Amino acid sequence: MPDAPPKRKITLTVNGREYTAEAEDRYSLADFLRHALGLTGTHLGCEHGVCGACTVLVDGEAVRGCLMLAVQAEGCQVTTVEGLANADGSLSPLQQAFMDHHGLQCGFCTPGILTTLTAYLRDRPNADEAELREALSGNICRCTGYDTIVRAALAAAGAMREGGQP
Repeated sequence: MPDAPPKRKITLTVNGREYTAEAEDRYSLADFLRHALGLTGTHLGCEHGVCGACTVLVDGEAVRGCLMLAVQAEGCQVTTVEGLANADGSLSPLQQAFMDHHGLQCGFCTPGILTTLTAYLRDRPNADEAELREALSGNICRCTGYDTIVRAALAAAGAMREGGQP
């Protein structure tokens, strides 16, 4: 019988909470978040970095969770869709805009789109429609046609210019 794959203990902070758990060297960050930590908001679609469903924030930058190894996240700050809400539990302006403008349908792509847009709008709160469409080009949505997603992102950008966070 072959030996079990080696595991490493890793410590990272996810959504403001420190976690320590073991992961095989080959385990993706997305799988680690879902299976080792029980944070199932990060979705796995293509597992090749193409669809964007697994996008999370690592040290504030949008990263494909299926392409990053869990062991590479040692010591990092990770934010998943579960961590995007305000500290009091209320929705972030971006999440609220998605709700108000019907920016989701089945919801499978939504976590990756929300994390992608959170980082993008943080850095570019004056983004226009063309820029937002380009920013979303790495996130596949088969339900909405992107119009409601872009409307929601534009509304969130407006809220940010008035002092809110993504």
